[in-house]
Amino acid sequence: MLATKENVAKLSIFAVSLLIVMKVVASILTGSIAIRADAAHSAIDLLGVVIGYIGIKISGKPPDERHAFGHGKAESIASTVIAGLIFIAAGAIFYQAVRRLIVGGTVEFVTVGIYVTAAAIVINAIISWYTLRVARSTDSIALEATSRDMLADVLSSCAVLVGLILVRLTGLNMLDPIVALLVAVLIARTAYLTMKKSFSGLMDTRLPETEENEIRSCITEHAGQLIGFHELRTRKAGDQRYIELHLVMSKNASVEEAHRMCDHLEQDIKSRLPRSSVTIHVEPCSEECDQCPIPTDRRKKRP
Repeated sequence: MLATKENVAKLSIFAVSLLIVMKVVASILTGSIAIRADAAHSAIDLLGVVIGYIGIKISGKPPDERHAFGHGKAESIASTVIAGLIFIAAGAIFYQAVRRLIVGGTVEFVTVGIYVTAAAIVINAIISWYTLRVARSTDSIALEATSRDMLADVLSSCAVLVGLILVRLTGLNMLDPIVALLVAVLIARTAYLTMKKSFSGLMDTRLPETEENEIRSCITEHAGQLIGFHELRTRKAGDQRYIELHLVMSKNASVEEAHRMCDHLEQDIKSRLPRSSVTIHVEPCSEECDQCPIPTDRRKKRP
């Protein structure tokens, strides 16, 4: 699984590098500020992909003496850095676009720009779709951040393409920086969404309600063998889920019965939520409890 994430990250690095070369050449030939902004975005994409790759490599390391819970948060850290880079890209594009509106300029060889931008859209769309697919199957937040960054690049390239076509049809060069401003807004929105999800991992935000309901469902299926549960706590680091809960069992249950129940619940939860670490604290029901599901004649009384 780790190898798959690493291979996709390497593929993304190659694809983004190719796109940068294409866009830089096109921006030099055409003088288009929108294409130049798009190339700058791709350059920051490349840095983000490299950081994401490093995060994936670190998160895949097994637990050690100093990191008993593993290195999963490295992906969240990488994702946060990528989001920051996307914000920087949006700011740089916004500045260049405003400057072009004030100073002015012309766009040449528009047809070349249209063809290069269209090719970049196709390449980027395929790679970003594949990266997002692998990110979801491996539950990799760093790879998802990379995919979102590349998807933002697809959207910005689409805007650039529309702008170049409009310049070609109308001859209004001012449309080029206006489109670049729109690109900056789209990129900033992507940065916000990426940053929001990254912070969730760093702040130990609980698992989604749907996943916690799966945990509750696993426990309630054994209602005839246990009293109940409480203190359910969940969090996530990288693709690893951490689940803790207090399980209330009959005060007459043996250690063996409690151990068997915990093992069974752990396997049930892990089958529904892969890559989960489950910690269960068993406690007996109170002396006043009248809800013990195990019949009196089956309870093993201590001597």
